[in-house]
Amino acid sequence: MGLFDRVSRVVRANLNAVVSSAEDPEKILEQTVIDMQEDLVQMRQAVAQAIASQKRLEQQYRQNQQQATEWERRAKLALTKGDESLAMEALNRKKTAAETAMALKTQLDQTDGQVKALKSNMTALESKIAEAKTKKEMLTARARAAKASEQIHQAVSKVGTSSSMAAFDRMEDKVMQLEARSEAIAELSTDSLESQFAQLEAGSDVAFQLEALKDEIEREKIGQASGPAGALPPSSSTSDDSVMDAQVVDSSPIDPELQRLREQLENS
Repeated sequence: MGLFDRVSRVVRANLNAVVSSAEDPEKILEQTVIDMQEDLVQMRQAVAQAIASQKRLEQQYRQNQQQATEWERRAKLALTKGDESLAMEALNRKKTAAETAMALKTQLDQTDGQVKALKSNMTALESKIAEAKTKKEMLTARARAAKASEQIHQAVSKVGTSSSMAAFDRMEDKVMQLEARSEAIAELSTDSLESQFAQLEAGSDVAFQLEALKDEIEREKIGQASGPAGALPPSSSTSDDSVMDAQVVDSSPIDPELQRLREQLENS
């Protein structure tokens, strides 16, 4: 194979590929119907010309027939007048007209067959054009549906890709970070003075409870030291011993309780 043939084949292959990729079914079908309609117009013109030719041939055929009949009448007239030479001339004219009429008849028959064939082809082309229009509408609708389906599938495939989903995940993380930052700013933006006063109020409440407990303990100690109501106070000689005994008696149940309290506080 020569270099020229190879280059020519490559060029034709590339051109065919370009043309195939550029073909739009909807546009190609529309152009095909337009071409068929143009062919129909040309065929109608051809049929009209054939019919006009047939009409002219038919007129010429009838004229020659009439001329042949007329020359025959004239030949008879010349014979009745005794002019044989004139009658012979009239018969020659009759013969020419008759031969011309026969030739026209043959041509007229051929033209009639051509006109019928052209009319039949024109009718067939009209039927094909009507069928082509119907198919064009159907194929155009299918092509549009196929394009729409392809676009939908492409959009779905783009949404379903890992990169798209990763983008959604990243945006979700950013939203969570923004929410956490907003909550932190809201906590930091609270009034520090209010929190300090709240702490002071809580501390003063605990101190008040502590003082109340101390007073209650002191009252219990005084009540235990005074004894029953109406009893005389003990003598001075025994007061120290009684107080010491009371302290021993009173401290004995309190010390273990305090010890347990201290252990609970240390453990907590």
